[in-house]
Amino acid sequence: MKMIGQRILLCTAFALGLWACMGCAQADEAVYEPRPEQVTGPVYAIVGPMGQRNQTNAGLNANYGFVVTPQGVILIDSGASAHSAAMLEKAIAQVTSQPVRWVLNTGSQDHRWLGNAYFAAKGAQVHALAATVQTQKVFGEQQILGLSRVVGDQMKGTQVQYASVVHPATQASLTLGGVQLQWIQTNAHYPGDTMIHVPAYDVVLTGDLVYVDRLLGVLPQSNVRQASQAFERLRTLAPRHVVPGHGRVTDMAQAQKETGDYYRFLITQVGSAARTMEPMGETLDAHAAPAQFKHLQNFDELHRANMNRVFLDFEANP
Repeated sequence: MKMIGQRILLCTAFALGLWACMGCAQADEAVYEPRPEQVTGPVYAIVGPMGQRNQTNAGLNANYGFVVTPQGVILIDSGASAHSAAMLEKAIAQVTSQPVRWVLNTGSQDHRWLGNAYFAAKGAQVHALAATVQTQKVFGEQQILGLSRVVGDQMKGTQVQYASVVHPATQASLTLGGVQLQWIQTNAHYPGDTMIHVPAYDVVLTGDLVYVDRLLGVLPQSNVRQASQAFERLRTLAPRHVVPGHGRVTDMAQAQKETGDYYRFLITQVGSAARTMEPMGETLDAHAAPAQFKHLQNFDELHRANMNRVFLDFEANP
């Protein structure tokens, strides 16, 4: 865990610097207002912008979800700050007057859990799997400091608060107001990442396992092998509706084409080359422009770095 923590801290520092730079470049864009989108039945998504974190989007550059039940609202991920948590609460109020009863953290990136304290102060129970909390504890305070440099005063009043209800296993089943959720660990983008299945409504909220419309990022702490295995688990669930971590609400066909196939590409093309000790530079050059992924947003910025990290991982851990 110490090595993982060091890698996460280094990556966080780098990413926060990148967000700060990108935030300056996007200073003139329109202010983002979260809006609910009905997925099906009582399940809603709040689809965030796909650009970098900045003041205009209050760090909400990800997707969120909520389920309205007779006993209150289940919110999937709490936002990047107390300020952005209030924005999510306002969006929920467009659909229901029910309070947020439960908050579920699907992962450890700042915009998935730093709004926990806001909702807890209003009486919500915050839930997470144990591995998610373990990762959050590595760098929560640093995330607040780093995001303060990106969104400024929007971080005022934000406090690190971990889940009050921690589920010890890699899977959990929860029910509120007659709505059952299946919670499944993926370990995809960050250690302890998860996805949430709402079987009665044929929906999976994937957290950062699935990206559509933009290329997924492979960070130093990401695990493409575990992510690919988790994607196969998602395939067995065969949901009709997919709420990805980033991008539009979609279906399994798009999720497969733009995420599942990319995981397999990285493993079978780049990872396999590393295993057979082919030259790294030649491998990256040979796979620099795969036609099936070039259309995705952020491809030019992320693809080569993704391949680089996967090659080094498979070289060290064949």
